[in-house]
Amino acid sequence: MKSLYKITCVICITILVSSCHNNSKPNYQYMPNMYEPVSYETYEESSAFKNGKEGQLPPAGTVNRGFEPYEYENSTAGYDLSKLNLKSPLDSISVKDEEKSKELFEIYCGICHGNAGDGKGKLVTQGKFLGVPSYKDRVITEGSVFHVQTYGLNSMGAYANQLNQHERWLVASYVLKLKAKL
Repeated sequence: MKSLYKITCVICITILVSSCHNNSKPNYQYMPNMYEPVSYETYEESSAFKNGKEGQLPPAGTVNRGFEPYEYENSTAGYDLSKLNLKSPLDSISVKDEEKSKELFEIYCGICHGNAGDGKGKLVTQGKFLGVPSYKDRVITEGSVFHVQTYGLNSMGAYANQLNQHERWLVASYVLKLKAKL
């Protein structure tokens, strides 16, 4: 008799479990808010806005948080103007800032330009990049170095996303110190 109960229970449990599974419908959702978003989707149609789209452009004249505008354009004329007119807003650099500027230069610039600024960084000696100039061969100012870090020049990319404006000025002052040593 006990085995009949056991067999009956196993058959009932099997029927219950198999009856809950339906390939055309998913099973119950215990926390539907995690699966079905309450908010609008980014490019979903919406009657909340005039043009019927949820994703909107920012209003004209707005500036990203933390963005500091740079008035020189990304052109040869902008480079020349920055070389002549742009001066560092840093009055004096403390010992802590000197250490920070050296560290930033070695992280971002030294791999190509060399830690001494001689144009013989690790990537140049390995043959990955050719024609990286030495600072002693170039006529540069703090403004021109800052401009090149902001927009990039030739095969050098921009570093405005990696370094904020203060850090770029620190690196520019360090580059001029290296140029003076060479």
